Amino acid sequence: MGKIIAITNQKGGVGKTTTTINLGATLGEAGQKVLIIDFDPQGNATSGLGVERSEISHTIYGALTEDCSMDEVILPEIVNNVDLAPADMNLAAADVEFVELENKNKILRSLVLPYKEKYDYILIDCPPSLGTLTVNALTACDTVLIPIQCEYYALEGLNQVLNTIKIVQSGLNEDLNLEGILFTMYDSRNKLSQQVVDTVKNNFAGKIFNTKIPRNVRLAEAPSHGVPITMYESTSSGAESYRLLAVEVMQEAE
Repeated sequence: MGKIIAITNQKGGVGKTTTTINLGATLGEAGQKVLIIDFDPQGNATSGLGVERSEISHTIYGALTEDCSMDEVILPEIVNNVDLAPADMNLAAADVEFVELENKNKILRSLVLPYKEKYDYILIDCPPSLGTLTVNALTACDTVLIPIQCEYYALEGLNQVLNTIKIVQSGLNEDLNLEGILFTMYDSRNKLSQQVVDTVKNNFAGKIFNTKIPRNVRLAEAPSHGVPITMYESTSSGAESYRLLAVEVMQEAE
């Protein structure tokens, strides 16, 4: 039985999509079967994996609205052992279109649960907000991975996400757990980076990944080439860090 992990933070620019793509790729590299669900209307995970959104016949939005099936949406072997459920801007309409639906927060859950038997990991790349799409992802998943950038307002964003998780746990998904907090854009030469790490550790008793994702030019360049860091610059510090993260995630699942 596979594991569904939502990757979320309501703040933009913290490395959600970068983490989704590269954790998926490194899990695939380690022999795990992975499905990445692009659940952000911006579709950055889709384009970051080299898929041209204008050429997609079916997207996750179509599956949500029952215009197509998940099997029709999923693009196989985008990267070794990694399949993709792509997204486009149509997904932005979900917040408005689903507002009157009785089970509006459980639509994604009904779509993805049958796929836990096919995949070792299903990674959901959430939008940078805490609206209907993110609540759907939190209702569907087993655990939440929260990337936080090593910057001044990191704790503020973390607290908002944790509060949302508590709300979802109380009414929609009581089995929801925290996968872990991941520090991104870490610079060991920068005192602020270490201060953020120390502050989070002192104020939060939950799981924090040992792996820290460094500031890395190659990581920033890879999406424009439509490939994960493992294919763009396999020996870079960014690639090695995501491999270490994949090991931690797999150990957690044992």
